[in-house]
Amino acid sequence: MDERRFAIYFVPPAESDLYRFGAAFLGYDCYSGAELGCPADVGLAAPEWTQLTREPRRYGFHATLKAPFRLLPSCSEADLTAELHRFSGLPRTPSVIAPTIRLLAGFIAIVPGQPTSDLDRLAADCVTAFDRFRRPLTVRERSKRLAAGLSASQIAHLDRWGYPFVFDDFRFHMTLTGPVGVDRRGAMLTLLQAGLERSHGRHALPIAQLALVRQDDPATPFRVVCAAELNAAR
Repeated sequence: MDERRFAIYFVPPAESDLYRFGAAFLGYDCYSGAELGCPADVGLAAPEWTQLTREPRRYGFHATLKAPFRLLPSCSEADLTAELHRFSGLPRTPSVIAPTIRLLAGFIAIVPGQPTSDLDRLAADCVTAFDRFRRPLTVRERSKRLAAGLSASQIAHLDRWGYPFVFDDFRFHMTLTGPVGVDRRGAMLTLLQAGLERSHGRHALPIAQLALVRQDDPATPFRVVCAAELNAAR
C-alpha cells in the first residue's frame, strides 16, 4: 500500500523571520528537509528540548488546514498540486493575524490573538475542497483517534472528513512543543513568547500562501512539495 500522506498547511515563507524562528526551535526545515539540531540559544538542555519537540518536529513548523491523508488510488500528487493552484487562485478576503504564544491542551503553539472569521472560512474551504482526493480512514486509524476521547460532533467530523478538529472544532495553531509538564509551562510560555518577539516583533502575520506537504512513510517527516500564493495576497 502507498504509505505517503499529504496535507495542506499554512507554512510561512522560508525566508521570513517567523519561519526561521519556528523551524530553528523545532530543529527541522520542512522546505529543505534539513535536520537543524538543538538551537545553541534555545535556553534549554538538549535532552529537554529533544523531548519537547520530538512530536511536532515530524510535521514541521506549520498550521494544519487539511489534515494528513492518503491519496485515493485514482488520484496523483500532480492532481493535488493542480488543485492547490486552482484553489489558491480563488478570490477571497485576506486573512491577517496577530500571532501570540498560548498553551493549548497541554502543548504550546502560536495562535491568533483574536478570532478571525476569514481564516476559519479558509480552513473550512480547504477541508471540503481537498476531500475528494482523500482515501477513507482505516479501522486502525479511526480507532486511534477515538481512543483520544472525542465529542459527538468530533466523531461525526472524523467519519465524514477524516479528521475531528474541523469547522466549529477548528482552531488555527502553529505547534512548537509536545505536552509540557505543569511545572514547566510558565517558563516555557515566557521563553517562547520572548523568542517570538525577538524574531517577529509584534508585527501582523498575513496568511498569504498555502503549501502542499508530503510524508513518504511513517518514519520520515513531512516536507513541502510546493507552495501557492493566495489570490487575496496578490
